[in-house]
Amino acid sequence: MSLIKPTRTLLQRRDVLRLAAAAPAFAMGGLSAQTAQAFGAPDTTNPSHFSFTMGQAKITVVSDGWFPIPMSGQAINAPEAEKLAFLAEHFMPTDEGYSHTNHMFIELGDAKVLVDVGSGNRFADTTGALMGNLDAAGIDPGSITHVAITHAHPDHIWGIRDDFDEPIFTDAEYVMGEAEHAHWMQDDLVNRVAPTEQSVVLGAVNSITAEGLEWTLVQGGAEIAPGIRLIDSPGHTPGHMSVQVESDGKMLIAVGDSLSNPYLNFRKPNWYNGFDADGEMTVATRKRLLDMAATDRVAVLGYHFPFPGVGHVRRDGDVYDFVPALWKF
Repeated sequence: MSLIKPTRTLLQRRDVLRLAAAAPAFAMGGLSAQTAQAFGAPDTTNPSHFSFTMGQAKITVVSDGWFPIPMSGQAINAPEAEKLAFLAEHFMPTDEGYSHTNHMFIELGDAKVLVDVGSGNRFADTTGALMGNLDAAGIDPGSITHVAITHAHPDHIWGIRDDFDEPIFTDAEYVMGEAEHAHWMQDDLVNRVAPTEQSVVLGAVNSITAEGLEWTLVQGGAEIAPGIRLIDSPGHTPGHMSVQVESDGKMLIAVGDSLSNPYLNFRKPNWYNGFDADGEMTVATRKRLLDMAATDRVAVLGYHFPFPGVGHVRRDGDVYDFVPALWKF
């Protein structure tokens, strides 16, 4: 694993402030935050963390909140009538969905690993709850030894720095895939993407280059700590990684955004989304992960699955079912 200290880019703070205003469009797609769900939110709140053990590993899923997502961006290569019928059949809204943000925190041996850092206060009003929810779960941010980034989209990395542009988890080792880092750090990438994507690029670059950050850049298969490794899962972004945990012969994979919907992606694995950088590669990665999870009985954690997003993959011919894990008290 190579250790580098990234240089500051030429992006100016005024550019960030000017283009950050476009971030709500990325999150909301111009739609309101009201969703057409079967059940409404409670008057107070619901639990924001879920803990379980797997072998010697203690795993806690911690929420950063949620954000509305336009269903028009889901399954963009599917026949529209077929997609709408599928959504209705599976009790999902056809206009605007409800996207959870489920972070995995792993305690195994001496390692305490947080997967992704959420979006902080830079993305959507309904996200940015990670720090408060870590506290509610009894997790001391200062105890985190490693931060593993699956990819550099807003809801996964924009929470890496505080209001003074300094890293929040000061004592942690920050780990990212080499290919993901190289993609976002391309020269002048911000001026080579569509205007609607410029804030995404700027946010990624300024998160990656936050003052004081040093990155450990790795390739697929690299071990972060004993029993915890990153595996290649490209497509959603060019260098997307998933995080694999193994202990006492049991395994779980936090799949990041390579699988983002436990119904569409499982029953219709050939359908991809508008925010997948490479749709065909996303499909290939998804099928590989689903096949491996079903064959080897590997548990999965979906970042955007309904909280807590942990479960198993059941094969049904050429497609799959998501089987939620049993919640134990």
